[in-house]
Amino acid sequence: MKIEIWSDFVCPFCYIGKRRLEEALEHFPGKQVDIVYKSFELDPNAERNTGRNMHEKLAAKYGRSMEEAREMTQNMTEQAKMVGLDFRFDSVVPTNTFDAHRVSQLANEKGVGKAFAERFFKGVLTDGKDIGDHETITTLAVEVGLDRDVVASVLEGADYSEAVRREEAEAQQIGVQGVPFFVINRKYAVSGAQPTEVFVQGLEKAFAEEEQTPAFEDLSSENGAACTEDGCEVSGEENK
Repeated sequence: MKIEIWSDFVCPFCYIGKRRLEEALEHFPGKQVDIVYKSFELDPNAERNTGRNMHEKLAAKYGRSMEEAREMTQNMTEQAKMVGLDFRFDSVVPTNTFDAHRVSQLANEKGVGKAFAERFFKGVLTDGKDIGDHETITTLAVEVGLDRDVVASVLEGADYSEAVRREEAEAQQIGVQGVPFFVINRKYAVSGAQPTEVFVQGLEKAFAEEEQTPAFEDLSSENGAACTEDGCEVSGEENK
C-alpha cells in the first residue's frame, strides 16, 4: 500500500495528522505501507529571518494582543498533547519553507523521507528551529542521515526546485485546498487531521480493495482541522 501525504513543515495540523495516521497504522500490524511525503507550501511568499515568533505574527496579522494570540493557538496545543506532541508556539519561527522542501526531495531519494519529515516537524513546532536558515536545514538533514556536503550543494543551487513545483502542481490538480492531505493507494483521499478512526476506516477499505481500479472517494468528516494559505482554522477561528 502507498500513502502520499501533502504537507508543510510549519503546519501544526500536518504534524497532528501524521501522528493520527501512525496511530491508525498500529491497527494493522504486519501490513506493508509505503509512506511518501510530498511538498506543499502554505505561504510561498513567506519571508525569512523576520525575527518574530508565531504569536507575534498572529498578533500583528489579526490585530490582537499577545495574550489573544496565545489563546488562538491553545486548541492546537491541546490537540497535539492528545497524540503525544509538545507544541511550543512561543518559539515557533514563521519562515519560508521552499528550501526545506527541496532538501526533502533529496531525503526521499535517499530513503529517509519519513525521518526527515518527523525531524523537521519537531524542529519547527517543538524545538523552535528556523528552517528558512540554510545552516539549520543542513544540521537537521545531517541528523537523519544525509551528507552535509550534498545538502549544502543542494542549498547553494536550485536542485529539486522543479520537483517541489511539480508536486505542488499535482496537489492543485487533484483538488488539494489545505494540508495535511492524504491519498491512500490513489483511491481514497483524507483531508485534514481527521480523527484516528477515519484513518482506520480508510486503511481497512484500501487493504480490502487494493486490486480494484483507483478512484477517489473522500472519507473526510467535518472534524478534520487543516491549514490553508489563509491560516489554520480551529473552531471557526483562523490561526496562522
